[in-house]
Amino acid sequence: MARNNRQDNAAVPELEERVVYINRVSKVVKGGRRFALTALVVVGDGNGRVGVGMGKSQEVPIAIKKGVEDAKKNMFTVPLTPEKTLPHDIIGEYGAGRVLIKPATPGTGVIAGGAARAVMELAGVTDVLTKSLGTDNIMNVVKATAEGLKNMQSPEQVAERRGMSVAQMFGWKEKK
Repeated sequence: MARNNRQDNAAVPELEERVVYINRVSKVVKGGRRFALTALVVVGDGNGRVGVGMGKSQEVPIAIKKGVEDAKKNMFTVPLTPEKTLPHDIIGEYGAGRVLIKPATPGTGVIAGGAARAVMELAGVTDVLTKSLGTDNIMNVVKATAEGLKNMQSPEQVAERRGMSVAQMFGWKEKK
């Protein structure tokens, strides 16, 4: 069954992409070293959907293109509050990378290092505090930030898991 690519692309909302890091890597072969480039790319719609991807090639534009394709395949949804912040704080971990992610009051802005900032801005989070703990490896920081956002749960999800309403969970008086 053939697909009409133009129609598929029209159905996907406009995604913003950001190249976070480009690294030159080498492979030792019989005749010497063979160099390649890896690109770490973050894509997002600015409305709660974000993805992280890696691309590798001999040339930078091809590596970036592959990274964008990988990021689109690995997109996930971030539960945002109506104020465009996060529902709770969490520590995301990936390898030796640990990132503390805390919601902030409206008007605070995105307080984050360069690697975590790209993920937060493309996810559509406008008020957040992050702190990178452990490694300063950019790839692990980005992946730890993404893991933290993937593990984030909205109050509705927590209430459903506990078998109660959001009002009961927070101790509010229910409206009748």
